[in-house]
Amino acid sequence: MATYIARRLAWLPVILLIVSFITFALGRYGPGDPVEVLMGQYADETAVERIREQRGFNDPVVVQYGRYLANVVQGDFGESFKYRGRTVSELLRKKMWVSAQLNIAALLLSVSVGVPLGLFAAHRQGTGWDTGTVVTTLLGQSIPVFLTAPVLLLVFALKLDILPTHGWGGFFDTRIILPAIAMGVPGVAIITRLTRASTLDVISQDYIRTARAKGLPESVVQRRHVLRNALIPVVTTLGFSLAGLAFTSFIVERFFGIPGIGNLFIESIFARDFPIINAVIIIGTTLFVMANLIVDLIYPWLDPRIRLGGAYAS
Repeated sequence: MATYIARRLAWLPVILLIVSFITFALGRYGPGDPVEVLMGQYADETAVERIREQRGFNDPVVVQYGRYLANVVQGDFGESFKYRGRTVSELLRKKMWVSAQLNIAALLLSVSVGVPLGLFAAHRQGTGWDTGTVVTTLLGQSIPVFLTAPVLLLVFALKLDILPTHGWGGFFDTRIILPAIAMGVPGVAIITRLTRASTLDVISQDYIRTARAKGLPESVVQRRHVLRNALIPVVTTLGFSLAGLAFTSFIVERFFGIPGIGNLFIESIFARDFPIINAVIIIGTTLFVMANLIVDLIYPWLDPRIRLGGAYAS
């Protein structure tokens, strides 16, 4: 296992180098000169050229990238173009934690509701309960977040007046409920469908019939043999969700006035704030690789037949 983990981690710097260089080069050669973005549209040409020379923007892109990478290794992503005098690390630190808390709440809702609902539907295949569950999950998956959020605000905040409309107070504050529901509903639908399909496949396998023939209690069969194997595709989906914990909630953050990283990232794209854009992509890529490594390590625990590397044990 240690060899496998080391081999996977060895690829992380290579992936980060490729992704970060492409992102950095797009920031230099893409629309919007970094100095003009920094100084505004009415900047004097002489001043722009002087600042470009001072900041090394006239150097070859490889030299600029090497200088940037040396700072990133030390945790310095530079200074924001939009928010003058504030470092990227300072801006991202608190906002990433806010978005991560919101995404964790939505993920907990999706798993805690989706897995039991999928198991329930699978064990009642062909009944009205199964059909109703499938139809409901399809409906929940097809409605986009930008429609769910206003409906939740209209019902629970304006009509019933039982939940606050906007703002942020932390993980245990009531203001997290509506945005977590808005983000969690599509996840509930996806996880329910995955769990149902996976469970139907598992319960038809020979080892399930063998376990029952041996006289094992049904609760043990369901927990040890059905549930663990049915969760494999669900864990795969959760891996992608974990990778985007701090970056996938910008629509909800806009609706509910949450000061998270998603909202900052969208603002940075429109403002061409390249230091923030580069930092978010580098951090997101790192989280994606690490999340997929964690998922791969969970697979053998769910199914002992799986060896690290993706093959089945003989």
